[in-house]
Amino acid sequence: MRLIDFINAGGSITWILVGMNVLGFSLILWRVFAFRDFKKNMDNYTKEVAANLRSKFPGKDLLNNLDLVKDGVFQRVHALEFGMNTIKVIATTAPLLGLLGTVMGIYEAFQVISQKGLSDPGQFASGISFALITTIVGLIVAIPHYVSHNYLTGQLDAFEIEMEQKIAPELKV
Repeated sequence: MRLIDFINAGGSITWILVGMNVLGFSLILWRVFAFRDFKKNMDNYTKEVAANLRSKFPGKDLLNNLDLVKDGVFQRVHALEFGMNTIKVIATTAPLLGLLGTVMGIYEAFQVISQKGLSDPGQFASGISFALITTIVGLIVAIPHYVSHNYLTGQLDAFEIEMEQKIAPELKV
């Protein structure tokens, strides 16, 4: 069976999942490249945050006011979170859409049984096939998005910690 035939056999739910997959992987790739760029330029961003804090709070001992430092770092790292919620939504809704397709396929199969009995197993099997295809596609979409979201969230946390560690020498100047 060709891939397009497989997707068509899953109906509109499968096409929705394919669209979600394309959107999600686009966001994941975009975030990966943005994170890579951020990592390369972290020293410059740290200096920028330190200079911004010094200009906002002149004369304050920022090293003893960690809340201000953490807020400044958080605001800079927070800009990288764009698209992360969408990835998370895809990871959580894809299996639910797959489950919806499963229920619809089983319902269709039972409708065939109630109307025609089991005299033609081919018609019964099409409902079961629909159910399995939507389940498979829902999981295929959800799993990599779930893993990617967790990985990228870990990277964001690591960036925040690294910037907080690097900012202290910048605030002494």
